[in-house]
Amino acid sequence: MNDSLNVFAGMPSMLSGQDLVSTLSIFPEYRDSIRNENQAIRLMALSDLYRLYIPSQMSIEIYSSMYLALLRSMQKKVTKTAIRQQYQNHRAIQNQAYRGIMGGADSFTIIGDSGIGKTSAISRAVELITENRVIEMDNPYTKVIPVLNVQCMWDSSVKGLLLEILRTVDETLESSYYQYALKSRATTDNLIGSVSQVALNHIGILVIDEIQNIVNSKNGKRFIAMLLQLINNSGISLCLIGVPDCIPFFEQTFQLSRRLVGLQYGTMPFDAYFESFCKVIFSYQYVQQKSEITPAIIEFLYGHSAGVVSVVVSLIHDAQEIGIFSGKEALNLDTLNQAYKQRLSLLHGYIQPTVSHGGNTSKRKKKSPAASIVDNASIIQDNTFTIKELVAKAKAENLDIVSLLKEHFVVVEVSV
Repeated sequence: MNDSLNVFAGMPSMLSGQDLVSTLSIFPEYRDSIRNENQAIRLMALSDLYRLYIPSQMSIEIYSSMYLALLRSMQKKVTKTAIRQQYQNHRAIQNQAYRGIMGGADSFTIIGDSGIGKTSAISRAVELITENRVIEMDNPYTKVIPVLNVQCMWDSSVKGLLLEILRTVDETLESSYYQYALKSRATTDNLIGSVSQVALNHIGILVIDEIQNIVNSKNGKRFIAMLLQLINNSGISLCLIGVPDCIPFFEQTFQLSRRLVGLQYGTMPFDAYFESFCKVIFSYQYVQQKSEITPAIIEFLYGHSAGVVSVVVSLIHDAQEIGIFSGKEALNLDTLNQAYKQRLSLLHGYIQPTVSHGGNTSKRKKKSPAASIVDNASIIQDNTFTIKELVAKAKAENLDIVSLLKEHFVVVEVSV
């Protein structure tokens, strides 16, 4: 074990617990006085919202899975089996019969809905794992790229992916595998042997994103067969990233399902993490009038994002942008509702405003614009007053009823 630790001295120590959470977190610098700056400065600073990163349980699981997969991959590179596999791969390059003997039990998938933050979680994990851009091994001496990230071709081209792996390796190691493959006009079979050899010597984890491209492609099964052969011939850990559309494809055969078991995630539930996330991101305010987050705002953010982190960030960002451009200079239900209606209209078909509390979901019924002046009346900023009491207050104090309602409800005025 001590020898393994010396060999992998280029790997950072594995983090866990609060140390991991703190290291994963990214909190952009923020000063309250920014709200007094001119419009241009505030709009530029507003983009810091997209840099904010608050790790979730998904982040922790992805980091741990990738670290351990890299460790196992590195351990295989110093075995006698790896030396025998190098000989087998060389025979493949020479168009001779050969077989894979390394095995690929370290492969896994990360499947999740679009926008839930899996790409950000993977990026943060990779940043922590790859403190050193390249790990140098002593026995045998070689340079290893800890995590190599490529994207599945739109047409699931086998040869296209193999060449892309070689090109990406060359970018990091300043080698010439890609140019040699092009000049030699290597066949796909030759390329599998070449890439297997390169992966065995120089790659820790191979990450392939957008794997759902294989689902509706005629090359899909051939693509997966190539991947299985690649990991058998190289012993590297393979991580496939995609959306739930690809799950039925992976479930077609036991062999495929066994090798590609992994992590699956859906949208966030309405829980303590979501509330905490909303409170933190809401505190980054660049409008002149500072406001406090309320339970009603948190419910609005969940109901109008379907629990998708990226949509929550877009709502907060665009609501402030609207507030700055319009002169309202406020982040509240009014500007949030404007952001949802004006900026996220393309997502309305995918987001049905709901709020789930501990598994119970309450849906807001659609109302005819002519039937009501109050949209989403169940979202109340201050439930101290009922509509009847507010009407009475408006009459007694000679106040504008619409303005008064806007202070407590999301109000949408419509022409009749």
